[in-house]
Amino acid sequence: MITIKSVAARAVFTGLTVIFFINSAWAGIPIQHWTQPGGARVYLVESPAIPMVDVQIDLDAGGRRDPADKPGLANLMASGTSNGVRASGAEPSMDEHQLSEAWADLGASFGGSASADRMSFALRSLTYPDLLDKAVGLAARQLGEPSFPEAPWLRDRPKLIASLKEANTRPATLAARAFSRAVYGSHPYGWEMTEGSLMRTSVADLRELHASAVRACDARVSVVGALNRAQADAMVTRLLARLPKTICAPQPAVPEVQPLAQASEQRIAFASAQAHVLLGQPGYQRNDPDFIALTVGNHILGGGGFTARLTEEVREKRGLTYSVYSYFAPGLHAGAFTIGLQTRPDQAEQALTLVREVLARFVAEGPTDKELQAAKDNLIGGFALRLDSNRKLLDNVANIAWNGLPLDYLDTWTQRVELLTVADVRAAFARKVQPANLATVVLGAP
Repeated sequence: MITIKSVAARAVFTGLTVIFFINSAWAGIPIQHWTQPGGARVYLVESPAIPMVDVQIDLDAGGRRDPADKPGLANLMASGTSNGVRASGAEPSMDEHQLSEAWADLGASFGGSASADRMSFALRSLTYPDLLDKAVGLAARQLGEPSFPEAPWLRDRPKLIASLKEANTRPATLAARAFSRAVYGSHPYGWEMTEGSLMRTSVADLRELHASAVRACDARVSVVGALNRAQADAMVTRLLARLPKTICAPQPAVPEVQPLAQASEQRIAFASAQAHVLLGQPGYQRNDPDFIALTVGNHILGGGGFTARLTEEVREKRGLTYSVYSYFAPGLHAGAFTIGLQTRPDQAEQALTLVREVLARFVAEGPTDKELQAAKDNLIGGFALRLDSNRKLLDNVANIAWNGLPLDYLDTWTQRVELLTVADVRAAFARKVQPANLATVVLGAP
């Protein structure tokens, strides 16, 4: 049971919306964890305040495992499960419209998507027994028996191609693509869907990927809602019941993102009112022990909005940009560390030089005591807002499950932030950021 006190509710879910406001005295979030006989690992937080459950099923079938000539296949397959389900026994087939109407009638939702690291399916339903039983049964069919009909794919593919072509006219898209290639090289994190890859993708590819990748033995299932352990276990068993009963053999290892051996710079001509500037390099993995120190440090450097050092130096003192930011994107592999801004083309060089100076100084010296304390106060004070709904709590539980973090990760987060020193932040940045080896992209400047 979530020990969150003073909960007020107001939200929309089939006509009812629920938002949690967490009292500062909340005393921890116990996460129950067990492994089912079929291999699925389940993580549960009981939240009995409202009759609702949120479920996320994560599989090691994200974009990093796409074929090199068909990037985006995982996401196409996951989202394509909503296009219909096969007939099974006495249950008739359903097309995309019938499936959509069935979910609407239940006041529930289910769907799939894929990020670079994982393929995810999410269910949300009220927990009234008659509704939940039907929602779980329908989700199990969509997860385990999608039909992948030809007609919706042939209809949607030209729309996707048109969307890609339109995106390719935007300067931000072109800059981001060049930056991704510069940071990731040939690693799958840098692959992007193209018109050619879409034309090479067929319904047979979607079906083949589903058959090989959607496996109960590989699933990590996160559950937050008004269910106890026995009820959650029974629900997960039924959700996965239509998947193949196989033992998961280890999948091939995906190579690591390689650190940059030297700096690089690309200047891309583009008729744009604003120059787009991006610089960065591979960062770190999500389970890295430096995560907390780097999160707090980046809040000070460029992630804290108007209080960040980059904003103070580049925007407030010199007026070179409206917005400048920095962030890390850690995953199963070293996701990019990125600094970005837009500025007048004639100011791009000045802004770029200043950003490099600010970053080099921050890596060498770390934050000041005052900056560190302000960041701690802000992050600790806002921590409850990361958990103020079932959906946000589910995201955090799924993050723990996927990245193999300790089950008490949320309970100890604020304490670990409070214990950080300037030396901790400086050492973490020194280990992870090399200002001399940045990849830089400038698009639209003379």
